[in-house]
Amino acid sequence: MKKTIMSILLSASLLPAVYADTKQEVVEAADSLEQKVIDWRRHLHQNPELSNREFETSKYIARHLEALGLEVTTGVAHTGVVAVLKGGKPGPVVALRADMDALPVKERAELPFASKAIGEYLGKEVPVMHACGHDTHMAILMGVAELLTGIKDQLPGTVKFIFQPAEEGAPPGEEGGAELMVKEGVLKNPDVDVIFGLHISAGTDVGTINIRKRGIMAGSDDFKITIKGKQAHGSTPWDSIDPIVTATQIINGLQTIVSRHMPLTRQASVVTVGTIDAGVRSNIIPETAEMTGTIRTLSTQDRERILELVRKKATLIGESMGAEVEVKVPYSSSYPVTYNNPELTDQMMPTFKEVAGANHVNIIPPITGAEDFSFYAREVPGVFFFIGGKPKGLPASEAAPHHTPDFYIDESGMKLGVKALSRLTIDYLEANVE
Repeated sequence: MKKTIMSILLSASLLPAVYADTKQEVVEAADSLEQKVIDWRRHLHQNPELSNREFETSKYIARHLEALGLEVTTGVAHTGVVAVLKGGKPGPVVALRADMDALPVKERAELPFASKAIGEYLGKEVPVMHACGHDTHMAILMGVAELLTGIKDQLPGTVKFIFQPAEEGAPPGEEGGAELMVKEGVLKNPDVDVIFGLHISAGTDVGTINIRKRGIMAGSDDFKITIKGKQAHGSTPWDSIDPIVTATQIINGLQTIVSRHMPLTRQASVVTVGTIDAGVRSNIIPETAEMTGTIRTLSTQDRERILELVRKKATLIGESMGAEVEVKVPYSSSYPVTYNNPELTDQMMPTFKEVAGANHVNIIPPITGAEDFSFYAREVPGVFFFIGGKPKGLPASEAAPHHTPDFYIDESGMKLGVKALSRLTIDYLEANVE
């Protein structure tokens, strides 16, 4: 088996020399693909597109997959791309997923390939940037597709490559992301047995893998609160029912949900107000105010409790101020907890330790970030993990967070992603073939 795989890889010009076994071959194949992966990432970084608008991104990916000879389907969940690699032997079906969308953020990092793209979000012209690393995820999976295509005749099973739009959430009023891909049958025909996904981390050292069994990322629900008051001149506030003051009281009330109602010694939760929109000029108390925000929870029980409290506090505070309050929660998106199947995680742990080194695999506590990979993992066993993208020696406190203008990734971290996804696929197929 190993000698045959090696010969296939050599014939595909992925490897420059003969290696002892398949594991080493994957390492060397990833090494030889590294510059390609970096080049793909830089192109994607320089040409970002927002959720459900990844038109040129999907064309770029599809061209690469078609050139590899894969069965490619485009237009899945609007702009998604799915490719199927059939191995030379019957066996399980492994899915690998990368997300495609960028964010309405203006890039500030001084890079020769920095984004200067402009898009439209909620009717406004906005700068667009890959401020969460989705460009690296796509480039990594493109590399994995090329690597595995080189040994397809010896793979005992099938690999499905899923390039997914709108992980950050579809625009209000639209469907999108993993939820729509599942709805449109991405895990069917052929039926997927397991799915793997990764996320690069700007705050974690290059060469490191972070993982945990069961819940690894929070469930997420957004909310919208609309406050209707009574307009008046700014000089006579007693003639008004002030929606702005009411909004501030509601915000203060929402902040007591986590601090005074949730068992924080058990697990974390978050309620954040992200936008507030009211008024047109300084001397007019407006009639309405509108707020949106996000809720992050790590269990169904906590989610139900917080959603109930958001509704109750906003409504009753508004009533006490004489205002009418409408609460929509969830508003436009709702993600389940990202859950790593315990048995599958245990089965693949030796692979993680081999590709990164046992000392570079960390078991982490759950985090309050959310991921719509959760929709796939709700349907089939899944494992989601993090790879490091922070330059070694840079203090974590100095690494710019995700979703910010200074977000930066050390491109040398992507090679571990190629190795990890390739080895997870090969090792799972070989261990579970009948």
